[in-house]
Amino acid sequence: MSVQRPTAAQPTPGQPTTELDARYSSALNPRPGAQDVTATEWAEARRRVEAAEIFWAVTMRPGGGPHITPVIAAWHDGVLYFSTGPGEQKARNLAHDAHCALLTGGNSLTEGFDLVVEGEAQPVADPAVLEEVIAAYEAKYGAHITSAEGTFHGIGDAMRRSDAVLFAVAPVTAYGYGRDDGVYSHTRWTF
Repeated sequence: MSVQRPTAAQPTPGQPTTELDARYSSALNPRPGAQDVTATEWAEARRRVEAAEIFWAVTMRPGGGPHITPVIAAWHDGVLYFSTGPGEQKARNLAHDAHCALLTGGNSLTEGFDLVVEGEAQPVADPAVLEEVIAAYEAKYGAHITSAEGTFHGIGDAMRRSDAVLFAVAPVTAYGYGRDDGVYSHTRWTF
């Protein structure tokens, strides 16, 4: 059996290059429906990123080895944002190495769509951007942030006071792993 190489769709202005990697998709292990496996369009992946409530942030410790922790995040103007305390492990890791990944998805073997967004986490210093992202967090998470009883109430003020650092991750590469009744797809987006 010959190994199929990734097939790429032509990029459109402002959009990433989209590739289906058949080596990791059902196209090489045919099942009913596998012959129809196609790359997931970035618009669909972005919709899923915007809707996801929990992400796993992956950073690298200065001495080596990954640090993985759940975070909330908001998509705004083509960038994924998350925050952490300035003394927390992920902030210390990012000060040493800005490369990171944010992951989201489900845990079912046969249904779902997992996403990995890779890039460099840059602290946000612009007050106007900070306010726009706080508004994006509030719109996305609602009472979890806006209600006094909310789990993350006060996060916006913590960001304003620099008690929490807001990081911007502009995607460099993203991956999508689809599962539809046992038919698998692996899409890569290059920005």
